[in-house]
Amino acid sequence: MPELLEIETHRVAASAVLGRRIVEVHTPDSWYLKRGADAAAITGALLHQEVVDVGRHGKLLTLSVTGAAVLGLRFGMTGRLVVDGHAPIGRLEYSSGRFDDAWVRFSLSFAGGGSLTVFDQRRLGGVELDPDLSTLGPDASTLTVAQLREALGSSSASLKAVLLDQHRLAGLGNLLVDEALWRSRLDPTRPASSLDGGEQRRLASTIRSTVAELGRRGGSHTGDLQVARRPGALCPRCATPLQRRVVGTRTTWSCPLEQR
Repeated sequence: MPELLEIETHRVAASAVLGRRIVEVHTPDSWYLKRGADAAAITGALLHQEVVDVGRHGKLLTLSVTGAAVLGLRFGMTGRLVVDGHAPIGRLEYSSGRFDDAWVRFSLSFAGGGSLTVFDQRRLGGVELDPDLSTLGPDASTLTVAQLREALGSSSASLKAVLLDQHRLAGLGNLLVDEALWRSRLDPTRPASSLDGGEQRRLASTIRSTVAELGRRGGSHTGDLQVARRPGALCPRCATPLQRRVVGTRTTWSCPLEQR
C-alpha cells in the first residue's frame, strides 16, 4: 500500500512533468474530487498552466502550477501513478497488477504529448486543490525527537495508533510502523505517553533510519519483518513466534518477547 516511500517514488517520477503546460484536465470520477473541489474548479485552476514544482509531504503528492494553484494527490491503499505511460510502481499489496482504464480517476495531458494519470482500483485516494499542509504532522523521514515528543504528547492511545495518525506524524503506514516498532523493540499497544526520554530518542532515530534503509531497498514492503507477516512465522531476530493483533484498527505483527 502507498506509504511515504511509495509517494516519494511517485514524486520522483512526476518530476518529469516540470515545466510542461497542461492542455487537458480529465476528471472522470467526481467522487474522487475532495475538499469541495469539482471538475470546473480543478480545470479552471490547472488548464493552460505550467507545472513549476513537484513536492511531497507524508503521503501527499503536490503539483504547483503557474497561477499559484497547488494540486494535491492522495493515493489511499490502491492508487498508482503513471507518467508518460510509465508506472514507477507496478503493483501494491492490496491492488491488482493491471492498469484498467475503468480505474482512471484523474489525468493531465501536456502540450507536445505526455500525461500524468492516477489509477485507483478501490477509489480510496483523492484529488484536491490547495491542500492544507498545516493539518499534517511533520514528515517522518526527517523526524526529530522534539517532533516525536510533541506527536506522542499525553495521549493514552496506543503507540501504533498515534504513529499512524497523519495529523500527528505524516507518512507512516501499517508496514513502516510495524517495522520501526519491531526494530525499536517497543510494543505497539503501549500508551503513547508512556515512552521515557531514551525510548523517544531511540524511536525517532529508528523511524528515520528505517525510512532511509527501506527507501534504498525499494519500498515499505522490503522490511526485515515483512517476510514474517504470516501465521506461524517467527521473529527474525530471536525466533519467538510472532503475535498477530489488531491495533489502531490495523493488523499488527510484533514480537511478544522483545517488544515491551
